[in-house]
Amino acid sequence: MKNILIIGASSAIAQATARIWAKQQAAFFLVGRDRAKLERLAQDLLVRGASKAEIGVVDFLSIAEHQGAISRACESLGNLDIALLAHGSLTDQARGEQNNQYAVEELTLNFSTAVSFLTLVASRMSAQKQGAIAVIGSVAGDRGRSSNYFYGAAKAGLAAFTQGLRQRLSKENVHVLLIKPGFVDTPMTSEFKKGFLWASPDQVAKDIDNAITKKKNTLYTPWFWAWIMLIIQHIPEPIFKKLKL
Repeated sequence: MKNILIIGASSAIAQATARIWAKQQAAFFLVGRDRAKLERLAQDLLVRGASKAEIGVVDFLSIAEHQGAISRACESLGNLDIALLAHGSLTDQARGEQNNQYAVEELTLNFSTAVSFLTLVASRMSAQKQGAIAVIGSVAGDRGRSSNYFYGAAKAGLAAFTQGLRQRLSKENVHVLLIKPGFVDTPMTSEFKKGFLWASPDQVAKDIDNAITKKKNTLYTPWFWAWIMLIIQHIPEPIFKKLKL
């Protein structure tokens, strides 16, 4: 039985991944902003086979609340086997370009609050000398693009932080996985036109579960995004500036 902490548990990808783990009789502590959504998810996971599903309601932007949430999770579960960081928002690029306060709030939510939670979880897992931390980033962090550079900047920072955290914790028997989804059909992307490059949360969840089991360092999901982003990263800057990406 695994003891699993999910931060941002009501996200579509987190829910799909939790359903996989519920079938393995995992025990959960679910952290999020919306009590009603968390309670519905907890009940659903128990029906699917989870041995425990407790919740913690947190205002992610209130850093002072983070320590209490992690402490409650550890009181509920004991040692943490897996921590999945899945919270965040898809920044409105056009709004960010016109509203610096909104832009900073989005960067705080998508990067700074993630750093806060990861630092607290890392301390716990380092002390217990075991565990896996899975961080949902994005392919948007691989290269800044005019269509989403606020969101991409936060995810690029998160990628660098995760790399350093992985190197540090590898000496403590704690594995750190960075997940880089491409386009995923979730409520957060409901207004986007879908195409063949889009994946379902269930498909991404299966990839996450497999990557944690195999102790992968980085997961592009679906797999072909590794090749797409490799090409985008290597487009010469004079040409890149002329593209609409």
